[in-house]
Amino acid sequence: MMVLVCYDVETVKAGGQKRLSHIAKTCKNFGQRVQNSVFECKVAPEQWENLKSKLLTIYKPEADSLRFYFLGANWQNRVEHHGAKKGYNPDGTIIV
Repeated sequence: MMVLVCYDVETVKAGGQKRLSHIAKTCKNFGQRVQNSVFECKVAPEQWENLKSKLLTIYKPEADSLRFYFLGANWQNRVEHHGAKKGYNPDGTIIV
């Protein structure tokens, strides 16, 4: 399934920059950054539960925001991209 993970982390107070970095690194382990605080994560249900659990332990609910959008298995028909940054195919070949 494809899940869009969006976050907003308060960085004015102490610890915010560290949380922001930790959330971004966690998301990078499961998906592709498509905007500064937005990741597309193509994950199996057990991977999703793992990612969600990790993110919910990192963020501070009184200061930060997490949003999850479930695009499902037919996500290709639900994503439309326009603009400068080229899209990617998570089902394609990945070169590391």
